[in-house]
Amino acid sequence: MRVLVADGLDPAALAMLRNAGIEVVERTGLKGAELIEALQSCQGIIVRGATKVTGDVLRAANGLRVVVRAGTGLDNVDVAVARERGVKVANTPAANAVSVAELVFGLALALERHLVDATTDMRQGRWEKSKYAGRELAGRTMGLLGFGRIGREVALRARAFAMEVIACDPVLPQWPAGYEWVQPVTRDELLAGADVLSLHVPLIPETRGTIGARELALMRKDAILVNCARGGVVDEAALQAALETGALRGAALDVFEKEPPGEHPLLALPSVIATPHVGASTAEAQRRAGLEAAEIMIQALASARA
Repeated sequence: MRVLVADGLDPAALAMLRNAGIEVVERTGLKGAELIEALQSCQGIIVRGATKVTGDVLRAANGLRVVVRAGTGLDNVDVAVARERGVKVANTPAANAVSVAELVFGLALALERHLVDATTDMRQGRWEKSKYAGRELAGRTMGLLGFGRIGREVALRARAFAMEVIACDPVLPQWPAGYEWVQPVTRDELLAGADVLSLHVPLIPETRGTIGARELALMRKDAILVNCARGGVVDEAALQAALETGALRGAALDVFEKEPPGEHPLLALPSVIATPHVGASTAEAQRRAGLEAAEIMIQALASARA
């Protein structure tokens, strides 16, 4: 069996694959015809977020049996075409949960305590102590749109910050045990009740632009939005308008609809802080995602060979 590793993977994961008797081909930066050519003799492919396994790629890769995304979400894989062709698709949704949850609070604290601007002033020799009066998170309400693995990790940390936690997840089959202290609410109740709204939904047709002008109008003017999910779930023009008119106090963004976003107008707003999609960019998350992806690939290929 041969597996194409199309995006960077932890060395321990590569060793796991090889120890299982799998030939590993490491080629990154491939797309289109180059990716199709590289897959001609491969039964599996492991990607992260950069490589796009499109419908055209899947239709042309006749021997492909397994696609594994080492990370959360499958928006870079055409799952429908994979299903049509009998190609197994999997990801590692739990691997990044802690890292993303920690970033949510890093961004929320940075926004509420003006850490970016204060650091910039300090670097330029300015001591602006009275300029940066901030706000505490304690006693405020954390609203979670999406209550899967990452949402639950955020909830645990919100509880440690002495925050109230409300959550909405209409696709959750049942409320998870041990989270009775999180109040389930409707989507509109979530928007109206959150002081900090944190998004944790996948990017699928049903969620694209799910936070738009209507939803932002329901939020408290004093609220802030944190998006460490996918950029496409927020209508960026509507968010810009809400921030410019004072309908929303601030936003912290790790993701954009187009990445990199270039000279995006949101980045020019003083009420916005942003990072370059680093939610899963920790050594621990990278290692967990790689090892989980390798294990899934090994088991899937073994089943296909049986």
